[in-house]
Amino acid sequence: MKLDAQYRKLLAEAHKLSKINRKASDSKVVEANEILKQIESLQMQNKHSV
Repeated sequence: MKLDAQYRKLLAEAHKLSKINRKASDSKVVEANEILKQIESLQMQNKHSV
């Protein structure tokens, strides 16, 4: 799933940035959490449509 890959990429970037720039790391985590919300929403829609 494209969103899943994007989510994992953002978390990896956040982890790398956490050692250098905490504010940028936190921003990536926020972005990743927004992607996670989209993933969860799609999963719920799929459960209800089955």
